[in-house]
Amino acid sequence: MPLAYSVQMRSNCKDGALSQPGFLAPLQQRAISLARLISRKILKELMHQLNRTQLKILPLSERQHKMTVADVYSLDAAMPLSDNPHLRIVADRIVEAHREHRQVIWMMGAHVMRRGNSRFIIDLMERGIITHVATNGACAIHDFELAHIGATLEDVEDYIWDGKFGNWEETGRYLNEAIVRGYQDKLGFGEAVGRLIQEGEEGIPFPHRDVSMFAAAYRLSVPITVHKGIGYDITDQHPAADYAAIGWSTGEDFLRFAHSISQLEGGVFLNLGSAVMGPEVYLKSLSMARNIATQREEEIRHFTTANFDLIYFDDFQEEGKPTDAHYYHRPKKTILIRTVKDGGESYHISGDFSVTVPQLYRLITASV
Repeated sequence: MPLAYSVQMRSNCKDGALSQPGFLAPLQQRAISLARLISRKILKELMHQLNRTQLKILPLSERQHKMTVADVYSLDAAMPLSDNPHLRIVADRIVEAHREHRQVIWMMGAHVMRRGNSRFIIDLMERGIITHVATNGACAIHDFELAHIGATLEDVEDYIWDGKFGNWEETGRYLNEAIVRGYQDKLGFGEAVGRLIQEGEEGIPFPHRDVSMFAAAYRLSVPITVHKGIGYDITDQHPAADYAAIGWSTGEDFLRFAHSISQLEGGVFLNLGSAVMGPEVYLKSLSMARNIATQREEEIRHFTTANFDLIYFDDFQEEGKPTDAHYYHRPKKTILIRTVKDGGESYHISGDFSVTVPQLYRLITASV
């Protein structure tokens, strides 16, 4: 019954039960509920969704790639040297943390592995130096493709003009189905990807498994977590993407990462090439960890942070003013300044990852 009609009916009642106060209140509530239901149905009809089943999905064999396994450096590859004096200090702090059985958390964007550093990261895990690897969905995709077909990295400009970009069958289907299986088994996103590659689930071949950081982490039981948003990655385009499974598994990874951060006292946190995801996930995790630690009369304040990036700062420990562009650079403000003011130390390593990461690796391994 429309609300206006119920009010009019009440006004026309001169006596009897209908004129009693409150008699029409239930009718009014029913009318309001009905109006809301109708509004929701109308709104739902207006909010159309793109139908992913209409996408033309192509095999990876039809894609050109900008990176192959030949671009992944060997451990003894000759590399140019960085003249950044802070690299040795960061390496020393990592070695100290390792000897004291403290956390060494390696957070990175996909560009770090795209510069050929996978074997260095794998070896540091095998040596027990890196205790946690955290990354994004793009890194999982590149790692999977390198292990599966020995190549990755499509040219966005070549494929976006007609909508081919990102619409690839093996990457979209195999990764998404692995996430669903992991969700059913209560695995995190990173662990599910690692299991897929290490065990060759569903008979999927991985002839280049040796360059997979995810497979190595799974094999070594090193936590590897993926921190993603839906719509960030090409796998989200595929009809096999189950957004509920994706959301749950990356949420699980967030809590696993926060647990490692809760053990950061005396350890090292490295952020390599992540301008937003890395500092933001680290900041929320540290706040949660300190909240619990404070209740236990414990501290998480004495640790080292390092930020690796191409960007250069005249003074990476000076926050600046809101009118300064660098004031809004999250890695600087969060990782290098605010979270280490009360007992920690921080360092900024500027340079190409194809130079800084191999040199860091050599400085670490030369001291352990």
